[in-house]
Amino acid sequence: MENGDIPQDANEHCPGPQSDSAGKSDACEGCPNQQICATAPKGPDPDMAAIAERMATVKHKILVLSGKGGPRKNGLIKQFLKDVYWGELDFLIVDAPPGTSDEHISIVQCLEAANVDGAIIVTTPQQVSLIDVKKEVNFCKKVGVKVLGVVENMSGLAQPISNLKFMKITDNGEMKDVTEWISEYMREKAPEMLNVIACSEVFDSSGGGAMKMCNEMDVPFLGKVPLDPQLCKAAEEGRSCFADKDCVVSAAALQKIIVELMETSGLSMTVSNGV
Repeated sequence: MENGDIPQDANEHCPGPQSDSAGKSDACEGCPNQQICATAPKGPDPDMAAIAERMATVKHKILVLSGKGGPRKNGLIKQFLKDVYWGELDFLIVDAPPGTSDEHISIVQCLEAANVDGAIIVTTPQQVSLIDVKKEVNFCKKVGVKVLGVVENMSGLAQPISNLKFMKITDNGEMKDVTEWISEYMREKAPEMLNVIACSEVFDSSGGGAMKMCNEMDVPFLGKVPLDPQLCKAAEEGRSCFADKDCVVSAAALQKIIVELMETSGLSMTVSNGV
């Protein structure tokens, strides 16, 4: 306990006796050491210095945050950051679990000494998601993590019209595939339509979506990423969307977001100089 070691009889997911949440976290409920950890004086956590040393060769540390919460993994987070040899990196992107829970506190505490650059917050357009993401923005402001920007994910379904499947409801209520007939008709009568991108709203964005929220909360809006089946396919097969000609919609959207992020965060000069 004196060196910040986790007691052998501690609960699973113990945040550690030197953590600010020691004895107060949900993971501490019922632990025989809860009262001791909650009231004991907190000295410098030796793991924080070790994490800072590990991260010394990583130029930029960025968190990715989103909506609803998940299970607690505090001990694993600290061990992962402290014990992994990261080597020389330009960027370390930490895809954090959704929500504003113990994991986020642990990640921020662990990376605080390593000078985290900030957080990218991801949301979907509908109001119920934005309510949760507003909590993420407030969390970042409270703990002193800069919000680098907000991305609106699944911002409508978008794909080339030539990739669509067309169905017709018959008189008896059944669905009949008429894709071949429609495609042949377009090739004959309006071939230019085959190069058009078809878009459809998936989540209700009538409340203004992420852009309106960003304006209200005074945080940067980085852009929108559509729900693109070709992007999902490329991810499943381990291919980069930027090297896949079929990901024309999503690749352009992601490229725009990257450029916006680099410019608004002041990182563009670092990359352009090859540093």
